[in-house]
Amino acid sequence: MTRVDQVTEVAAWVDGRPVPVSAVDDAERALRGGRAASALPSPGTSEGRQLRRWLVQVLSADLLVRSEAERRGLSADDAPPLAQLAPARHHLLELGSAAAALLARNALARAVFVAVTAAVDVPEAEVVAYRARNHDVPGSTSEERVRSHLLGAARRRAFVEWLDVERAHRVRLAPGYEHPGDPRQPDNTHRH
Repeated sequence: MTRVDQVTEVAAWVDGRPVPVSAVDDAERALRGGRAASALPSPGTSEGRQLRRWLVQVLSADLLVRSEAERRGLSADDAPPLAQLAPARHHLLELGSAAAALLARNALARAVFVAVTAAVDVPEAEVVAYRARNHDVPGSTSEERVRSHLLGAARRRAFVEWLDVERAHRVRLAPGYEHPGDPRQPDNTHRH
């Protein structure tokens, strides 16, 4: 296969715009040249193919939020720092690895996060119920702190839900680049 052929191969389409396999290759090369290289699976193995599928998830989400930012007239200037959206490491885990990677590396994704979660609110009853359940936890008694904690979690859930819905409608994955958790793809190892 020549380099020209590789450039025309597509791993996914977002709103009809291609995510070229060469972009996946570049992202994998960057990972393998970074600090975490020794923790990565060997290329060509089942786990290595799963890594590439995960990279397609990140790259397609990246293109999706860039498209959404264009549609909404958002820029990187509208983005808060990552620590404002996910103040602690476990908040990133709530998002899932692809969404966390997206928000960590893409200011436009953080701007879209703010826009798509702007209407999210926490009902007073939820704050009261949380305080009642956690009355003996130090620091949980401040109503504003509880509201902020619950609102952050609700916004992270809303962003992930938005991203999942938008992916389902706007992203088409090429064969071999299915979602890593798709039980129909041959490298999926999640079994019940």
